[in-house]
Amino acid sequence: MRLALLFGSLTLAFLLAVWTTQAPKPRAADAPAVAFSAARAMTDIEQIARAPHPVGSPEHARVRAYLSARLTQLGLEVSEQAGPLSPASVKRLARAGGDPAAANNQAVNLIGVLPGKDRSQPAVMLMAHYDTVVGSPGAADDSAGVAAILEAVRAIKARGPVERDLVVLLTDAEELGLDGARVFFGGHPLRDRIGAVVNLEARGGGGRAAMFETGREAGPTVQLFRRAAARADGGTTATSIAAFMYERMPNGTDFTVPKDRGIGGLNLAFIGRPDQYHSANATPANLDRGAVQHLGSQALEATDALARASSLPAKGENLVYSDVFGRWMIAHAQGTGWVLLALAAALGGFAAWRARRRAGLTAGQVGLGVLDGLWFLTGGVILVQATRLLAGPLSSRADSPDVYYTLLRRLPWMEAGATLAIIALALVLLTGARRARPRVIGGAFAVLTAVVLLVGGFSPVMLGLGVAAIILSLWPGRAERSAWGGWLGLIALIFVFGCALQGAAPEAALLFVWPVLLAATAAALAALIDPDLTRPLGLLPVAVATVLGGAWLLGIGHFVFLGVGMDMPGALALIALLVLLFARPLAPGAKASRLVLLAAAACLIAGVGLNISAQLLAPSPAVAEALP
Repeated sequence: MRLALLFGSLTLAFLLAVWTTQAPKPRAADAPAVAFSAARAMTDIEQIARAPHPVGSPEHARVRAYLSARLTQLGLEVSEQAGPLSPASVKRLARAGGDPAAANNQAVNLIGVLPGKDRSQPAVMLMAHYDTVVGSPGAADDSAGVAAILEAVRAIKARGPVERDLVVLLTDAEELGLDGARVFFGGHPLRDRIGAVVNLEARGGGGRAAMFETGREAGPTVQLFRRAAARADGGTTATSIAAFMYERMPNGTDFTVPKDRGIGGLNLAFIGRPDQYHSANATPANLDRGAVQHLGSQALEATDALARASSLPAKGENLVYSDVFGRWMIAHAQGTGWVLLALAAALGGFAAWRARRRAGLTAGQVGLGVLDGLWFLTGGVILVQATRLLAGPLSSRADSPDVYYTLLRRLPWMEAGATLAIIALALVLLTGARRARPRVIGGAFAVLTAVVLLVGGFSPVMLGLGVAAIILSLWPGRAERSAWGGWLGLIALIFVFGCALQGAAPEAALLFVWPVLLAATAAALAALIDPDLTRPLGLLPVAVATVLGGAWLLGIGHFVFLGVGMDMPGALALIALLVLLFARPLAPGAKASRLVLLAAAACLIAGVGLNISAQLLAPSPAVAEALP
C-alpha cells in the first residue's frame, strides 16, 4: 500500500508539474482584435529575425527601418535617439567580429509614443532591444520581445484610448552593455516622465514566460500585476524568490537602468530551450510560439492595466508572492510569514502530541529525523554535483564561449540526470538503507567529495558539505518503529530553516514557510485520523499534500535549474528535500525495500548515463559571440 501511494502520488505530482510548466496554446491570426495573437506577432518576428543583426551591420539598419515603419503604421509618434557606445562595448563588438565604425560607434534607439487622454500624467513604457549578438538571428533574444510589444500596442489601441501616454522604447546595443537604455535614461527628454516600465527579454527559445524582477518597494505594483496576469493566456509564472535572488545576481537587462533610477515596473522573460541562447539556431522556425503567446499576453494585460489606471502604483513594502500551478498568484505581507510559521508550529505540535500518546513517538526519533534531513541535503548536493561533472566542466570554470554555450545546450540532459540521481538518494533514505550500511554510504560520499573537489575545483563549501555527509552517514541510529520520527524531524528541520530565512530574507522564505505549513497540516490531519499511520485513510492527507506540494515545488525546481543548474546543480537537493517533507511517511515497508533499492540503483545508473550521453548527443554548437 505505502509503495503504491508513494509512487502514485509522486507520479501525479510530476504530471501536474509538467502540465503547469507548459506554455499556453498560441492564438491564431484571426484572434479577437483586443487579444494578443502569437501568430500575428510571428509575422514581425519572421521579418526582424531573418538574419543576425548586430550593431553596425547592414541587417541592423534594415531592421531599424522596418521597426520604424511598423511603429508609424501603429499610429505612434516615432523618433530616433543616437548616443555613443561605451569603450567596453566597442571592444566587445570588435572582438566578436562586428564593425563598430560602421555604426559610428553609436547606439540608435527607436521611440514611439501613443498619446493618452491626460498627457500630464506619468507615462508607461514598453521596452525591448532590437539588436542581436554577432552570429545569431535572435528570434527569441529579443525579436520575440520587440514583436510582442508591437502586437500588444495594437491590442491596447483596439481596446480604446488609454489614460496616460504609452511610450515604446526599442533599445539598441543591449547585447554590448545596455548602452541603448543608458543613452535614453541618461538624457532623453521623456526619461523623467516615465512612471513604470514593462521590459521583455529572453534567454533561450521557449517555455513559460516568468515575471522575475520588479522595481524596489514594489508591493503595489505586484498587486496590480497579480490582478492583470489572471487575465493572461496561461496565467503567470512569478515568485518573490526569483525577484529576491535576481536582485543579488550580477546579471542585468535593460530594466536594470530604469530600476537603478528608482522607476518601478516588471521584467518578463522566458528561458526554456536554452540551446537557442545566442545561437545560430535561434531562428523563427525554432521559436516556441507558445512562449511568444505567454510573454505577449502577460505584457499586454500588465501594460493595459498600468496605462488605464487612475494612478500608477506607489512605492510600498515588498510582498511575498508566488503563482500556484501557473494559474493563480498569491501575495501577502512579509510579516504574515511569522503567522504562517506559528500556525505550522501549532499543527506540528498537535501531530507530535498525538503521535507520542498513540504511537510511542520519542524526542530521539524526531532528532534522528532531523539528522536524516541534513544527511539528505548535504549528500544530495555532493551527489548531484559529482554526476553533473560528467556532462562537462562547471561554467564558472568555462574560459571560452565554446564551453559556455555547449553547457547551455546540455542543460536539459543535466536536469534529467540530476533529477534521477537525487531520486536515487531519496529512495535510499526512504528504505532505511543508509542506517543499515553506514560504512558503505560514508565511503561512497568520501569518494564523491574527492571527485567534486579534484574535478570541479576546490571549494570550502563543497568540502564542508562532503565532510558533513560522511559524518552523518556514520552517525549511529536504529531503524524507526513508525514513520512519525522521520516525518516530524523533517518538519522541524524545515521549520527552523523557515524561521531563519523569515528573519533574514522574508521575500524568499516562502520556499520553506508554505511547504512546512502544508506538511504540518497534513501531519495534524493524519494524526487525527490514524495516529499509527497504518490505514489508507490516515495516509490520504499525506498523499494529497505530496501531489499538491510536490507539483508546486517541482515547477519551481525546473525554473531554478534552468537559471542556476549549470553552476549549482545541487540546488535540486533542496527542492527534493522539500518534496520529501510531504512524502516521508509513505516510506515502504521492509518487504518492499529490495525492490525500491533496485529502483534507486536504476535511477542512479540512468542519471549517470544521461550526463555522459549529453557529451555525445549535445556536441558544441556554432558559437555566436565571444564572452565578455
